[in-house]
Amino acid sequence: MDFLHRRPQERETRMGQDCVFCARLDPEFNQRRPVDRLVQHNLDDSASAHLTEDGYVKHRMLQISKRLMAKFPATGAA
Repeated sequence: MDFLHRRPQERETRMGQDCVFCARLDPEFNQRRPVDRLVQHNLDDSASAHLTEDGYVKHRMLQISKRLMAKFPATGAA
């Protein structure tokens, strides 16, 4: 690294925005690392748009739980 360029920080990204899908469905979204919340801003809020593997996995888990809740809705009997 030459003296004209600084070393990039661990959590810096050039582009990205918070995933709206995850923000809406994940109650612990604000506790995620900032980089795990980001998706590429030129893509839809999909799992593959996440910038990190952790963000991708958590997004997929939310999708699966949403499908399960739609297929097997909770009843008030319990």
